Amino acid sequence: MTKVCVLKGGRSLERQVSLRSGARVEDALERLGHHVCGIDVGPGLVRELRELAPDVCFVALHGRDGEDGTVQELLEVLGLPYTGSGVSGCIRSADKVLAKHEMLDAGLPTPDFVSFTETAFKELGASEALAAIEERLAFPLVVKPADQGSAFGIRYAEDAAAVPGALVAAFSYSRKVLLERHVEGRDLAVSILGDEALPIVEAVPIDSRYDFEARYEIGRTEFVCPADLGGDVTARAQELALAVHRRLGCRDVSRVDLLLEEATGELTVLEANVVPGMTATSLLPQAADAAGLGFDEMVGRLVELALGRHAAA
Repeated sequence: MTKVCVLKGGRSLERQVSLRSGARVEDALERLGHHVCGIDVGPGLVRELRELAPDVCFVALHGRDGEDGTVQELLEVLGLPYTGSGVSGCIRSADKVLAKHEMLDAGLPTPDFVSFTETAFKELGASEALAAIEERLAFPLVVKPADQGSAFGIRYAEDAAAVPGALVAAFSYSRKVLLERHVEGRDLAVSILGDEALPIVEAVPIDSRYDFEARYEIGRTEFVCPADLGGDVTARAQELALAVHRRLGCRDVSRVDLLLEEATGELTVLEANVVPGMTATSLLPQAADAAGLGFDEMVGRLVELALGRHAAA
């Protein structure tokens, strides 16, 4: 019997989502016959892991510490195998600015953007460049923290008057912000499992943008999987997602979010997520189900990938 520690909760703004993801994973692992222990990640993590001595850790820790390489670095030091991407893949994916530069360097389409730190804004006069930034990107703009998930801190600035307030909101979540050209189009998500792109999920919010509430409150969003896109667009979206997954150094599992621009029909990549949600409304489980892979089987495969990599090391 394999002992699996599920790492969940933590201190990020995505704590509650992580607890829900972790609980579903624990249930699946128990059904698969594993010995399961859940850890609400906190100051005693290293001590708990040493006492429990798991065979493998399942990372269901969303947001800071879970997706930015922090907990992965600790697990590497402890010599414990774990699910999902390694340290470098997590670092590159969690920082949206770094990820977008990686995409640009690889010739992968992503909306035009500008980013700067709170220091640049407050002490180096970046605020004086706002007019030039706004002219380059045009309105509306999307203003977002550089290192938050689940749509936390995202604001839409319809005009110049809305930009300062949007920046203040974004800086309350992060010391670095991203101003991005708004792309009007269809929200698509391509999940990667192993090295295979799963069927595409389209999120269609019922009465709002695809914000935090629309993502996690049942009934706020209609999910279509497989998305009705046509063969050529589907293939291109999956190819793009795999290219991003590989470029950022992800492994085992990720979810790449894209937009299909309404005006041009072009696909553009927003970001990659290395610890996709496992809740009842999360997109990875829906994509796996559309591929004929049940939730339990998907969870089991992630554990097998982690154990297999450790055995081969």
